[in-house]
Formats: sequence, C-alpha cells, structure tokens
Amino acid sequence: MPETLLETPDSVMRAAQQFEQVQAGNGKMGDKLMLNLGPSHPSTHGVLRVLLELDGEIVTRAVPDIGYLHRGDEKIAENMTYNQFVPYTDRLDYLAPLASNVAYALAVEKLMGWTIPPRGQVIRVICCELARISAHLLGMGALAMDCGAMTVFLYIFTEREKIYNLIELLTGARFTTSYTRIGGQIRDLPPGFIDQAKAFVEQFKGKIDELDQLLSRNKIFVDRNKGIGIISKEDAIDFGLTGPNLRGSGVYYDIRKDRPYLTYSEYGFSVPVGSVGDCYDRYLCRLEELRQSTRILEQALSHIPTGPINIGDGKGFLPRKDKVLTKMEELIHQFILVTEGIQAPVGEVYFGAENPKGELGFYINSKGGGVPYRMKIRSPSFVNLSILSKLLPGHMMADVVAILGSLDFVMGECDR
Repeated sequence: MPETLLETPDSVMRAAQQFEQVQAGNGKMGDKLMLNLGPSHPSTHGVLRVLLELDGEIVTRAVPDIGYLHRGDEKIAENMTYNQFVPYTDRLDYLAPLASNVAYALAVEKLMGWTIPPRGQVIRVICCELARISAHLLGMGALAMDCGAMTVFLYIFTEREKIYNLIELLTGARFTTSYTRIGGQIRDLPPGFIDQAKAFVEQFKGKIDELDQLLSRNKIFVDRNKGIGIISKEDAIDFGLTGPNLRGSGVYYDIRKDRPYLTYSEYGFSVPVGSVGDCYDRYLCRLEELRQSTRILEQALSHIPTGPINIGDGKGFLPRKDKVLTKMEELIHQFILVTEGIQAPVGEVYFGAENPKGELGFYINSKGGGVPYRMKIRSPSFVNLSILSKLLPGHMMADVVAILGSLDFVMGECDR
C-alpha cells in the first residue's frame, strides 16, 4: 500500500526527531541534509510543511506534515443546522467559495430528495464555472510566479477582479459569498448581471490566448515544468487523485461528464486530458479548462429558463420577507426553520462535485432532525497531496517548488 497522508504521523515524528538530531549536530546526518520546507514559505501556498531529506540537491525523502489550518469543520457541522453550515463551506477552497456552496447544498438536497427548478440549476452552473475560472487563474498565476514569471501573475489578478465584480453584483460579497441555500439561492440574478457576464466571457477568450502565448512556449517556464513531477496513470488512480491532476496523467474522468449533475448534460464541452503526467501537462489541462468553462458559460447565459429559483416545498425554504412581516403563520414557519433547521429524514448520502481542485464530496449520515449525525468532507487537496511522499524523491530541490505549484492545492480545504 502506498504511504498516504493518513499514514504519516509516525513518519513525521521520526523525521522531526532526525531533524532535531541534525540541528544538535553540524546540520548533517551522514551525507544527507534535513530541510524544513514550510509551513511559512511562499511556495507551499499556505501552511503546508514538508520535511525533505536531501542528498546534495536531490530529494531522497519527503514527508508532508499537514493540519496547521485544522478547524474541525466536520465536527462543527454536527452542531449546526444544515443551512448554518453553508458559510463554513466558503472557507474550504476559499478560491472557489461559490462552487463549494453548491457541492454542499447538492449533498443535503440529495438527502432531502429535492431537485431545484431549472432556473436555479442554471444559476448554480454559472456560479460553479465562474469559480472554476477564478481558481484556475490563480493556480496558473502562482505556478508561473514560482517559476519566475511575474507578468502572468499580474495579468490573472486583473481578470479575477472582473470575476469578483460579477460575484459582488450577484451575492453582495466578493470573497466569502454564502450565496447558496439548501433548496435554492438567497436571491435571483440581479438586473444587468447576464449582460455583464456575457461581456466578461467574450473579452476573456482573448485573455486566455494571451496567457497561452506568455507561458506555453516560454523556454524558462517549459524547462522548469516539462518532464518534472511525472505522475503515471496508475499512480494517479492508486492515490485517488482527481481533477486536473488526474486528467493531466491521461485519465479521462470528469464528474460533469461521468455523473452529470445540475444541467451539465445539456452543454457541449470537452474534457482535456494529458499524455505525460508532468507539471506541464497539468498546466495545459487547466489552461484548456478555462476555454471549456467559457463555452459552458456562453451556453448557460444564452439559455436561462424563466421561473422560480428555489424549491416549491413551503416547509423547507424560508418564506418571503413580506409574508413574514404580514402573516403570523409565515412568522412561525420562519422561526422554526431558523431555530431547528429543515427536518431531514433518516439515512446517509454521498455527493461529489467536480470542483476546481478535483472531486469535493460530502458524506452525510442523518438520524433525522435539523442537524447531521455525522459529516465527512472529501477534500480534493487533501487527497492530491497524499502523493508527495512518492512524487518528490528523485527531483532536485528547485523542482519541488514547481511540483507543488502544479498540484494547485488550498490548505484551508486540505486541513478543514
């Protein structure tokens, strides 16, 4: 069995003891050097610590140490009503909070047996693809900056600012949106949103081509990434990788295609797949996914159905404010929903969504009532990082930075 992050505490302890022994000596252990990468280092993209054993410039052993950002989200969920937990999903992959909101809401709605109206589903698709573009842009920009390309990082922040303006128009917030509710959204599309979103998508096509020209044939960037951090198709499957990291290794798997949800089955888009499985392939997959997300957004924005955005179950969704202020029955209904939450049936469900980092899944075990008995979050960043112990050895120290950047992880999601 491959050593995964779930099996590393003893390894971390042993490596830490060796590291202390090295510090007590002359910084050497035989002909090996122990190096502490992180948890406060720009290239680890968060509070990730990797204990590296080096033979000169070559990594001979790598032990990832996680948990510095652990907040106990899964335990917190057991003490909150289903809707109260929505803001906590913003703090998972905080580069794509809208997509995390949707994935969680779909899991609870699966437990409830609810399907939101078509208009609400299309709005969720728009949210998810805007979040995917924003997250991939930052992932590519950070990888480029880690390899010395500063211009791309500034370019992508210009485009992400335009997405944040759209998100602010839609939700009232820019970063932690909490836009989704169990059974729908907090509000419908505001006036002017569709036109502004279409304008963004149209101009963004040219920006993708600019990013392509800046990086894809840049000799320094190509040399830093091509042939580096190769993950074979078999290893990617064995370690449970998902998202662009899995597809970059040549595995055709995208939940939007293999297990369609919302209205994804109605849209025409392609799933980019790599051939080598190196850092460069993972970069190319994300670059092409930007183009495919614009295709989905064009189709979704052009065919938004009319009608309600929330479920019609009067006992499962908060009543309109004007009714709460004028009718005693609606006031009582709101009070019960806010204090006790929606009354979920007994059962257990799992729902996985194709998020920017991979498959974000929620397992919910319910014994009835307004709170889950148990919740487990399958965070793609956590699973994707499990391959570091096998992937890093054999590479040069400078390559570690490019490999970490190509995996594109978020520690808030990893540690939960």
